[in-house]
Amino acid sequence: MKRKYDDKEKQSVIDRFISGEPSASILTDAGIPKSTFYGWLRAYREAQNAAKRKSVNIRNFNLLENKVARLEGIIEILKSATCTPKAPLKQRLYAAEQLYGRHSVHMICDAFDIPRGTFYNHVLRNKKDNTWYAKRREELRLRIQEIYDESNQIFGATKIAAVMRNEGIHVSDEMVRRLMHDMRLISIRQSAKKLYEDEGRKYKNHLNQEFDVNKPNEVWVCDVTYFKYGENAYYICVIIDLFSRMVVGYKIGKTNSTQLVKSTFQIAYKARQPDSSLIFHTDRGGNYRSKTMNDYIRSLNIAHSFSRAHVPYDNSVMESFFSSMKREELYRTKYRSESDFRNAVDKYIVFYNTKRPHKKLQYKTPEQKEEKYALKIADL
Repeated sequence: MKRKYDDKEKQSVIDRFISGEPSASILTDAGIPKSTFYGWLRAYREAQNAAKRKSVNIRNFNLLENKVARLEGIIEILKSATCTPKAPLKQRLYAAEQLYGRHSVHMICDAFDIPRGTFYNHVLRNKKDNTWYAKRREELRLRIQEIYDESNQIFGATKIAAVMRNEGIHVSDEMVRRLMHDMRLISIRQSAKKLYEDEGRKYKNHLNQEFDVNKPNEVWVCDVTYFKYGENAYYICVIIDLFSRMVVGYKIGKTNSTQLVKSTFQIAYKARQPDSSLIFHTDRGGNYRSKTMNDYIRSLNIAHSFSRAHVPYDNSVMESFFSSMKREELYRTKYRSESDFRNAVDKYIVFYNTKRPHKKLQYKTPEQKEEKYALKIADL
């Protein structure tokens, strides 16, 4: 009767062969027919090859998938390119520069066969004098700021880049991330809870989104916004009286500093002469929480109210004002000089206070609201 061997016995015989023992010695010692032995060996090798193929497929699947995606990206780049990868280096650099920000630098350089160091040197060397480069970055900045504001400061670079691509704007996550860093725009999602718990105990919110007040100089709200044209960056600090929505003080600076806020408040205070019942409401920026600012506010016996950490609705009047100013003036105009920009802000503030009807005021202007109140008081 033919003997049956279990898997352990078969593997023991195969291991002796693999270790270098002659097959003749193994066959004689184990009493195994040659055909049986080679059948075991063939089955063992087939099993090993199958396992090896499976291992390679699992290990390299993601790598191959990424490689395919990269090749598809390179093909897309070359379809829209103004030259081929065999063109002179100067032409390739120009073509690559036109796509900068739409695709990753690695992919662009691979497509045009350009060393990344050479590409970066070209872009950095030329960007100051590159009108196209500056114009594109400014266009991206404006749309990034709009999306960031519309999301109530929630969206980070990845989501903003996704929104822009959905709108047909070719831009990479990394480009948006760098521009947001330059613009000092930070998504509030990660730090919101900690800041809320830590600072909520220290900085009181006296306003609590109660934006309807009964008289002038009862509550002032303040904020600072960022605006850039060309290579020039500016911060605009504005103070609004909640009663009439009138801009009672504003100032333009080149840094978002305590001094900018303090000097803006001094302008408003001198013009309006409020009493100590005034509440001054701001967010929790460092320029508002500084010792210099707090000591100054306390010296006037004025209550300083703070929005909750990263809750823009707590100062939505200011958010709304800056949105209107940017859409109605700043985003629409190409300023030729700093003087031109400053004059435009001056004119807009006058327009806002005296000519622009406000829905919250039953379509009266801030000036008309204050005049009506003054007449009412005079009749008492």
